[in-house]
Amino acid sequence: MRTILAATTVVALGWLAASPAAAQQAAAEPKVNQLIIYGDDTCPESSDGEIVVCARKDEAERYRIPEGLRATASPSNEAWTNKVTAYEMVGRSGTMSCSPSGAGGWTGCAGKLIDAAYAEKKEDPGIRFSELIAAERAKRLATIDAETAETQKRVEELEKSYEDREKKAAEADAKRKAQEAADRGEDIPPEDLPQPK
Repeated sequence: MRTILAATTVVALGWLAASPAAAQQAAAEPKVNQLIIYGDDTCPESSDGEIVVCARKDEAERYRIPEGLRATASPSNEAWTNKVTAYEMVGRSGTMSCSPSGAGGWTGCAGKLIDAAYAEKKEDPGIRFSELIAAERAKRLATIDAETAETQKRVEELEKSYEDREKKAAEADAKRKAQEAADRGEDIPPEDLPQPK
């Protein structure tokens, strides 16, 4: 009994000793105030003991139901147009009705399945192939343009060096011919003479 009482006393004293430190730490941390503001409303200024964080939304969102509560799977949240469309098909039978009754009732089932598939595809946020393809195309075109510019620069440098080599070779050939003609004692035609630069 004394052991339990002593252990309880030690725990209580430890808790009392720690609580002022916890209170001081809590008092040192500023309070954070998170607000949602709409349109051109101003965000309140922060004070010494309070940090104000504002999230700005469009003015049209001011009186709307919050986004997280707008779309739920509850049948009560279904639009009236969808309900009316469903009621149009209630008593329908026969051709293009996708019902087991009436002549040709099966003929509308394929169209109904196709419409349901397209509606599901349109609502699926995970499938955005066109956006992914456009982003990849833009990324590739950017690299192609950079590679093309670098290739064009290299080609121009090679062309210039080739022209310089050809020009030097032609000048050397003209000098050689002039020297050979001078060695033979022949008159050198003016077009064979090295041209001044």
